[in-house]
Amino acid sequence: MNGENEILDRCEETIIHPDIVEKLKKELLTEQKSYNLSEFFKIFGDLTRIRIIQVLSLQELCVCDISTILNISQSATSHQLKILRQFGVAKPRKDGKMMYYSISDEHIKSIFTNGLEHISE
Repeated sequence: MNGENEILDRCEETIIHPDIVEKLKKELLTEQKSYNLSEFFKIFGDLTRIRIIQVLSLQELCVCDISTILNISQSATSHQLKILRQFGVAKPRKDGKMMYYSISDEHIKSIFTNGLEHISE
């Protein structure tokens, strides 16, 4: 595409704005926080985990019910729930021989809902 209206993904000239650059450098996340946030968002990059997050955002459920609703094995469900639990996305509750899961807090519901709203626009 070689026209006047072509949008470049770079500057045509190199002009640094030192005041802006220095201010924003001070506000950048540390490498560790950036890494942790990147790992956290990877949780939302798996279809099965997204579906589990969706059903858990609606109601606390036992592993058996989650498996049935999503039509996946209990083993696969448990594996994904373990990952969600490790990242603080889902929390377990044991009741006798049954293990129930729910979303850990409102932040997770908000992230899910905001993402859904964004793709629905």
